[in-house]
Amino acid sequence: MTANVKTPFTAVKVTDRVHWVGAIDWGVRDFHGYATRRGTTYNAYLIVADKVTLVDTVKAPFVGELLARVASVVDPARIDYVISNHAEMDHSGGLPEVLAAVRPERVFASTLGVEALSEHFSLPSEVTAVKEGESLSLGGATLHFVEARMLHWPDSMMTYLAEDGLLMSNDAFGMHLASSQRFADELEEAVLEDEAAKYYANILLPLSPLVAKLLAKVGNLNLAIDVVAPSHGPIWRKDTGRVVDWYAGWAAGKAKRKAVIAYDTMWQSTAAMARAMGDGLAAAGVETKVMPLRESHRSDVATELLQAGALLVGSPTLNNGVFPTVADALSYLKGLKPRNLVGAAFGSYGWSGEAVGQIEESLQAMKVDLVAQGLKVKYVPGREDLAACSALGHRVAERLRT
Repeated sequence: MTANVKTPFTAVKVTDRVHWVGAIDWGVRDFHGYATRRGTTYNAYLIVADKVTLVDTVKAPFVGELLARVASVVDPARIDYVISNHAEMDHSGGLPEVLAAVRPERVFASTLGVEALSEHFSLPSEVTAVKEGESLSLGGATLHFVEARMLHWPDSMMTYLAEDGLLMSNDAFGMHLASSQRFADELEEAVLEDEAAKYYANILLPLSPLVAKLLAKVGNLNLAIDVVAPSHGPIWRKDTGRVVDWYAGWAAGKAKRKAVIAYDTMWQSTAAMARAMGDGLAAAGVETKVMPLRESHRSDVATELLQAGALLVGSPTLNNGVFPTVADALSYLKGLKPRNLVGAAFGSYGWSGEAVGQIEESLQAMKVDLVAQGLKVKYVPGREDLAACSALGHRVAERLRT
């Protein structure tokens, strides 16, 4: 297939020599346990230089789409180099098929990427390791490699095209967002910030200290970055500092005066307690999100918690334990390692009431500073019980002031 031949999918020009040749996944609704209600993209980039280079591939079912987009620019057989920034299957799943079809001269990955790819696949091409700070000449263009270990896999790497000021940033600065628009400046600000925050909260939050170090490292390299091209979501070609500033704030753990109340209920008693606590927090001037877990996905709780200072968790007691949706959310949040939270546990019960104590244990394991002993109500909360719930909300609000 040659360039300019009509194909079912076409590339999108990013700069004079770089084209987006990825795929749009309109249908994916779950990614590693978090809800991707707006779908996602798998971004790959074609650099047309003396050495035609493909940076990353796509998830395996979308290889045909990638090759068709490449073919709208150049014959895929002209690809000389392939670079793998990340071995995770949404980036590398299509790599074996692409290499078999293209037969490039060379394939490159980070040192740990070479190991990871060999453990994932039996590839038809040998993979060459590139190290931090190494460069690769494409003839008329130069690539520089920046390791981003554990952001979010050990093999993660960024690739910088010096002549275009274009940083292919891998999983940093991205989001899960399927769209017919390829550039951030074509999309609504509120959607961008919401999806970027959700991505950070559900994937990168536990790695925040490493994010801060990476931002500092990239800053010290004094790279002229005009375009940030991540592996998921839109490309940033204007005001790239905006998303960098978001990341800097999230990595620093900057919190609003905000509380999240996550709960489930059997006969609305725990729900009544949650609402009363929310009212107490709001009356004290705290932005409050009350999130019933039947209707609120665990990943939405994580997103709301990203800039919150307090987490309150409630559950009825079922079979001498925490309600399943609450246990699920707590397990998920524990893995994300949110920082600098105060909080409390609460719930109603019929005759044993173990759930509140178990929630407290989970919150303590997350290093949440408990404001008070867990609040338990037998059966249905009365006026005094709800007043106590409201008062607990006030106590949490007072702690947020310090």
